[in-house]
Amino acid sequence: MGISLFFFFLFMRLFAEINGGSQDDECKASRCSHHGPVIRFPFRLKHQPEHCGYPEFELSCSEEKWTILELPSLGKFWVKEINYTSQEIFVQYPDDCLRRQFLNLNLSAFTYDYLSASPFTYDTYDFTFFNCSENKTYELWSNPCSFLPVYVAPSSYSLAEVNLSSCRQIFNATLPYYYIYGREWESSMNWSKPMCGNCEAKGNKCQRKKNNSTEPEIECIDKPAKGAPMDKMVLTEAILGFLHFTFGIFIIFIVYRSNKLKREHRINIQKFLEDYRALKPSRYSYADIKKITNNFKDKLGQGGYGTVYKGKLSNEVFVAVKILDDFKGNGEDFINEVGTMSTIHHVNVVRLLGFCADGYKQALIYEFLPNESLDKFIFSAFGNNYSLGWHKLQDIAIGIAKGIEYLHQGCDQRILHLDIKPHNILLDHNFNPKISDFGLAKLCSKEQSAISMTAARGTMGYIAPEMLSRNFGNVSSKSDVYSFGMLLIEMVGGRKNIDATVENTSQAYFPEWLYNHLDQEQEVHIRIEDESDIKIAKKLSIIGLWCIQWYPIDRPSMKIVVGMLEGEEGNLVMPPNPFTSMGQTRTSVRRRKTSIQPELTVISEIE
Repeated sequence: MGISLFFFFLFMRLFAEINGGSQDDECKASRCSHHGPVIRFPFRLKHQPEHCGYPEFELSCSEEKWTILELPSLGKFWVKEINYTSQEIFVQYPDDCLRRQFLNLNLSAFTYDYLSASPFTYDTYDFTFFNCSENKTYELWSNPCSFLPVYVAPSSYSLAEVNLSSCRQIFNATLPYYYIYGREWESSMNWSKPMCGNCEAKGNKCQRKKNNSTEPEIECIDKPAKGAPMDKMVLTEAILGFLHFTFGIFIIFIVYRSNKLKREHRINIQKFLEDYRALKPSRYSYADIKKITNNFKDKLGQGGYGTVYKGKLSNEVFVAVKILDDFKGNGEDFINEVGTMSTIHHVNVVRLLGFCADGYKQALIYEFLPNESLDKFIFSAFGNNYSLGWHKLQDIAIGIAKGIEYLHQGCDQRILHLDIKPHNILLDHNFNPKISDFGLAKLCSKEQSAISMTAARGTMGYIAPEMLSRNFGNVSSKSDVYSFGMLLIEMVGGRKNIDATVENTSQAYFPEWLYNHLDQEQEVHIRIEDESDIKIAKKLSIIGLWCIQWYPIDRPSMKIVVGMLEGEEGNLVMPPNPFTSMGQTRTSVRRRKTSIQPELTVISEIE
């Protein structure tokens, strides 16, 4: 996942760079033909974005690949050359009859200034245009391209020198001399804004400032050094191509490995099902699971290894169906659940009714318990745990303890649950507890008193110290005892054992606060209604504190715990303080002279 995110962010960064570079690419210099003038800022072609140039400098390409400039009123010009240093544009009217356009000329709309045609220099003169109804003598020069009898004469002429009979003056204009007397009409025009000539003369690049202004505001930037092995665009494309290739190989590898792991998991499960053929519950297809759950309509909850849905078997029996996630573990959670629970038959352990192992789809079918899990009551913000009452809480604690004792002593093999917590205690319609979720369970023979583990299992807040460090002892059935003790204390407090939100900081870690009050013979006023409630709360508290002793050898077995729960409160004694040794090594702690059972021997776990 980390490698995937790295490639993703690197790809997005390069994409952003290319996207930024594409703005330069879409404004790059171009031509209409191989011999046509170079078109770049402040000019732009019509298909280029507006930021590439200014509207007055818009050019286009004709079908004959001529470069065309269109001016208001004057029409279209053929652009022969553009000099960006001197800021001149050389144009020619395509049909050599521009002069007739002067009849409709709006001089104020003309953006460019006229200069004399290159390479010759012509003076400009003031001319007067006349519309005459009769042909005139040589004093008046006719407009050969006009279909009207239009004549022109220098404005400096004396009216006496010109035959103006039958003539009407149209307008005056200052024009190059060749415009009146030349045949081929070619002219150069210059522009004053934007002023890029000095920038171009230095060999730099002139471009429009990126401020969305309509004014000709420009900036002059350095061009990339010539002769470089690769410019930014080429280098970026090369890197992106390499990343495309690498990312493709990476995806192929991930898909291949995922499929390989799935095949291995499927083989493991199939082998397990063959071994447990005589013991396994009913087997269902995935189509049966969809039918039982009505296409997964009623979701009950979400766990670490799958989602639980409510369903109904053909005999109207309601069930809870857990659909296992495809990519969790290596199939071990499925094997643990089916292999463990197929051998369990106890009133305080949830019953496994069936399973599904259809290809890569795995599901487990349990009996349905309408009151859901214990945490819904003891951690309820609405105080639902009050309705259970202390006598019912004691009955629930006894039921859980008997279920754990059965797992440790009552089965053919000893079963270590390793994830005892309120969420995994389900309640039936009479609030009788049933232990569930054996996905982390381990099996060992009854002669074995401990197992070796390569990694901690369980839920933080309920994990025994020896699960995290072997300095405290070996993982054994006493690890479940510790988890039960933490659960028991949470039942007493009606809250999580670790709660940083409480107002009194001394109550942040509830088990230590509880021990200090009991040790100093102070009353523990926790939802107490009558005298009998005080006795039950104190009894459950003392037993819970015995169970969470720091070292396994100091904790009672579940058989002794059941006896303590069913016995009288007056027979209980306070345990040693389990919090004085927190964080210390085993050799630095003063141990009790007597232990409940002998030191544990390390043996290998049975999967």
